Amino acid sequence: MTYAYLGPEGTFTQAALCRVVPAGGHRPFPTVPAALDAVRRGDCAAAMVPLENSVKGVVPSTMDQLVSAELHITAEVEVPVTFTLMARSGTDLSAVTEVLSHPHALAQCADWLAEHLPEARVRPVESTAAAAREVAGKASQPRVAAIAAPLAADLYGLTALATGIGQRAGAITRFVSVAPAWLPSARTRLDRTSLMVNPGDGPGRLLGILTEFSSRNIEVSRLHSWPTGDRLGSYRYFIDIDGHIANPPVREAMSALAGLGVGARFLGSYPRWGRREEPVRTRPPGTPHIPTPDPLDRPPRPGA
Repeated sequence: MTYAYLGPEGTFTQAALCRVVPAGGHRPFPTVPAALDAVRRGDCAAAMVPLENSVKGVVPSTMDQLVSAELHITAEVEVPVTFTLMARSGTDLSAVTEVLSHPHALAQCADWLAEHLPEARVRPVESTAAAAREVAGKASQPRVAAIAAPLAADLYGLTALATGIGQRAGAITRFVSVAPAWLPSARTRLDRTSLMVNPGDGPGRLLGILTEFSSRNIEVSRLHSWPTGDRLGSYRYFIDIDGHIANPPVREAMSALAGLGVGARFLGSYPRWGRREEPVRTRPPGTPHIPTPDPLDRPPRPGA
């Protein structure tokens, strides 16, 4: 199986993919839309893409793709982000006049750049590794540097000029694996379900949506507005809730949203990263077995 990821080789996205699929079958693409297009065409089984960062928020290109494409999240990975400023061998830090990187990386390193390279021009590119690769090929421009993962310096033969330059030492980026299949991942004890909700017009619509979750003791772990593009002030909402679509309270909440006339699209149920599995409870010896409904019965296909 081939897995797409935001490349080139040496990105944080590849590091996230290696945590899920450690060996072989990795295919880099220059942009998030290109990686997800490969999944839509059937060229790749799934794609690993960045979704949000703990410092600078969501990744717009990924959000746009989740809005417009019938793709589903099957897994999530959280990767600690450490940035290194790197350049061709022999480059002095004081000589750097231009710095390349992904927009999120540039934003997270803005304070360091302002202090140490206040006159340097910053230029956003598709990924941190793309920045490192471009710098490696600029033999005639030795004053250009890249901000990327430490691994990229080794991959592209660059020298680290400064390490740990991000403004938050504990920064984490959340990546998601996206595939075309609608069926959710197998249920675990600690899952997450992602939804895209269009509340429509009218006062209290969003409150009504959130009430359907809170009344069933379902935790909403993320709520993010995103423009519909129809008009100013018109939004849809990306919502992450704790629990699996196969859990009765979650299924009931989804049914309740349909009853409210809310447009809700299921984006996936998948294990939360870093979860700790709870032991499965068993009956003490001699306890009679009382059949109960199977909570793992497959729900109807969303929209069917």
